[in-house]
Amino acid sequence: MQNVKMYTTQVCPYCQRAKMLLKQRGVSAIEEIRIDLDPQQRDHMMEITGRRTVPQIFIGDTHVGGCDDLIALDQEGKLVPLLAQAA
Repeated sequence: MQNVKMYTTQVCPYCQRAKMLLKQRGVSAIEEIRIDLDPQQRDHMMEITGRRTVPQIFIGDTHVGGCDDLIALDQEGKLVPLLAQAA
């Protein structure tokens, strides 16, 4: 199982797109942290990432960034190795 954590909200289309891409790359479980339900988690996310937008994706200890960052990582051929390393 991969160690993937994603800060999300319920109505975020970029969160859905990121989850779909991760599932296509073999990720079976994503730890979702819903910042729309927990304002303290939103504050924590902003503190550790310096960003206000969702999704914020972590693979293992690596902060990947948002959906566009995840797609770029995949297009560069670096997503699958990162997932394998974090497994």
